[in-house]
Amino acid sequence: MFDFGKKKNNVSFDVLIRLIWVSSFLAMILTLPSLGLFLGIYYFTGELIIGAIIGFGVHFITLAFSNRISKFLTKIMS
Repeated sequence: MFDFGKKKNNVSFDVLIRLIWVSSFLAMILTLPSLGLFLGIYYFTGELIIGAIIGFGVHFITLAFSNRISKFLTKIMS
């Protein structure tokens, strides 16, 4: 039905290592600030709803810039 061409089976070891590092750093950048804000607001003020809303907002703001962050990390790792 669809012909997507040949699949590339030979991926170098360096590309795989760079992919793992960039993915790990990107995951940390996207999750740790929002989780830190959520837990910080919850523990210091006791407000679960406000902490969740602010953490949720920060997470999606960083998610909006994930393409730029990924390109920047890829450039640094090369």
